[in-house]
Amino acid sequence: MIRHAEKVRSNDSDKDPKLNENGIIRALNWKEYFMDKDISKIYSTNYKRTLETVKPIQEARGLSTILYSPSNIDYQDFILSNKGEIVLVVGHSNTIPNFVNELINNEIYAQIDDLNNSNLYIVSLCDSSISHKLIKVD
Repeated sequence: MIRHAEKVRSNDSDKDPKLNENGIIRALNWKEYFMDKDISKIYSTNYKRTLETVKPIQEARGLSTILYSPSNIDYQDFILSNKGEIVLVVGHSNTIPNFVNELINNEIYAQIDDLNNSNLYIVSLCDSSISHKLIKVD
């Protein structure tokens, strides 16, 4: 699970900005990072910055993006519908840590700093065993 790449910050009233130049570079770097990870599904919120973040990965892997709403997701259904899959979830600084916390059923991860776009949260669910870790990918 990742947060979207760097966004344009020139207009505070724009609630759906696109990626800036650094964000486009990061999106391409995410593509390279995920190329050998056998991702079978990509989930994204319906915002320009999240969709642009996954677009290079989606195109390289030949996958469609599944839209989700962080406020309307049933985490147990998510787990059941993705059993045996390797999925990528892209969201926001205030939604991805909560998503991880819900999956691991523990409040471990705090909101991501607004200038941090390099967190990668890895959650593995195998039978009743749950493992998770946070790494930085620059």
